[in-house]
Amino acid sequence: MFINTPDQQRALSIAQSLLVSEAVRLSIDQPFRWASGWNSPIYCDNRVTLSYPSHRQKIKEGLASFCQVYFPEAEGLAGVATAGIPQAALVSDALQLPMCYVRPKPKDHGMQNLIEGRIHPGQKVVVIEDLVSTGGSSLKAVESLRDAGVQVLGMLAVFTYGFQQAEDAFAKAELPLYCLSDYTHLLQTALSMGIFKQEQLTVLESWRKDPAHWKA
Repeated sequence: MFINTPDQQRALSIAQSLLVSEAVRLSIDQPFRWASGWNSPIYCDNRVTLSYPSHRQKIKEGLASFCQVYFPEAEGLAGVATAGIPQAALVSDALQLPMCYVRPKPKDHGMQNLIEGRIHPGQKVVVIEDLVSTGGSSLKAVESLRDAGVQVLGMLAVFTYGFQQAEDAFAKAELPLYCLSDYTHLLQTALSMGIFKQEQLTVLESWRKDPAHWKA
């Protein structure tokens, strides 16, 4: 497995923070519509947690701990624009590591930078992401860093849906991803909080298996 959620207790705790802060919302009867056109029972905006110091602190400590445990040789962090930038800033400050961030495309003015901040070939960097869905935009940032000669050790993320498409993409890129929480732990936590009923669990679980064709 290239996508991992290794700390089960932390995964449940982070899931609770995401639900309590309403960074993650669940709605079966009136599903959300993603930009891709998919109907989804879940909407995730982890940037909301930045407005809650206790949840923000928990996420920062989790990402920093993962970095120390799984990538102790890291020489810098790279945030994925835009939602990964504040998380990378918080973690780089906690670990006292250099930080840069990667744009989805170069600026159309000035220096036309794709990567903002000081970075040099051979530098060992960990990428920080807010949310991983299919993995496309996250791995595009990794590709940009690799093109710049950076040695990307791996990626850390707050949350992942756990799509097979993402697992395949990270395997192809040969890049390990460690996530604080995921869809499975979120459902477990939401069920315990009474956000939905046991009989609705099958419907919610079926979405992840085939999100493109899921119907409420």
